[in-house]
Amino acid sequence: MDPSAGNDGKTSAGRRFLIVSASMGSGHAAVAAELIRRLEGAGHTTADVDVLELLPPGVGRGVREFYRGAVCHVPAVYAAVYAVFLRPGRGPRPGNGPMVALAEKRFLRLVEEWEPDVVVPVFHLAAQLTGRLRARGALSAPSAVVITDFAVHRQWLHPGNDLDLCLTSGIADEVRLALGRSAAVSGPLVAERFHSPSVAPDRTRVLGGTRRGPVLISTGAWGAGTHVLETAGLVADAGFLPVVLCGRNTRLRSRVARTTGVAALGWVTDMPGLLASSHALIDNAAGQTALEALAAGLPVIGYRPIPGHGKDGVRRMADEGLTARATGPASLLRALDEVSVPGPVREGRAAAARHLFAADALPYLEDLAGA
Repeated sequence: MDPSAGNDGKTSAGRRFLIVSASMGSGHAAVAAELIRRLEGAGHTTADVDVLELLPPGVGRGVREFYRGAVCHVPAVYAAVYAVFLRPGRGPRPGNGPMVALAEKRFLRLVEEWEPDVVVPVFHLAAQLTGRLRARGALSAPSAVVITDFAVHRQWLHPGNDLDLCLTSGIADEVRLALGRSAAVSGPLVAERFHSPSVAPDRTRVLGGTRRGPVLISTGAWGAGTHVLETAGLVADAGFLPVVLCGRNTRLRSRVARTTGVAALGWVTDMPGLLASSHALIDNAAGQTALEALAAGLPVIGYRPIPGHGKDGVRRMADEGLTARATGPASLLRALDEVSVPGPVREGRAAAARHLFAADALPYLEDLAGA
């Protein structure tokens, strides 16, 4: 989005917020869109920019395609990158400073033109960009990082930023310990339509026809995952209809569509309705889709996570009591049996999800702008 777009000027009470996102999958864009909706609903002016577009021509696209290729086709490569550059922990390791430096000039020019009261990174590369600039005094506007991951790897954290907004209190405690300064609990930024979804009539017809109903298998916007058809077979053998969410991966969708007893969906526009018509979500990334499912009241089971932040995030969501974590076929089927029917396990997870969404980022951002 062109940062010059949006409302011009300030109202007497409104402030200007510049959101710095990234075109990596669709999760960060969804977070940015919901943050913009809340800020503008409160009378503020917003703009958003893709941090990859601030890099020299071709560099941002190259970063995105390398990441997508590694996660989708050679996950061992991404696991190695995560271990070297991103994994939490102490000790000297390389960072992304040289890449971040390539975005500084264009970003500072944008800030000078738009004059935001607060800059809000919602992607870890953007958090490094604002932190570096704040630390050396080149960025005058305060920066509040919205951490969208359950696995808070070290590239999210920079002591130069003014505030970190975290999904849970446990994550906020870790951030405070790592940085030695304040962190707040803001909960997830999930669009309002996910909190009270309704089942579309045509969705019931499409997903009907099995003894125990549909179970979603998520592979993210890029269709990333391992042994997807094997997982679908386990779900089908248990009497459910496996519905594989293939995102924009047309090759995966074609493979799944040729499999008897398995439904294949591409990019879904009515995601709230789909979640409302299903019995559970099998998730492999602990990302925005899992959070949307929790908002809709749908139980989530982490299984065969993608490497790096996906594996760490799936473990962390289960440790927080929000989801189940299946470590093999037998535990996946046990988890499905537990959460697909009313009972104490399903109700406990629903209560934990309600608590997760009780916080809000808006008051913290407004306080920072006022300060």
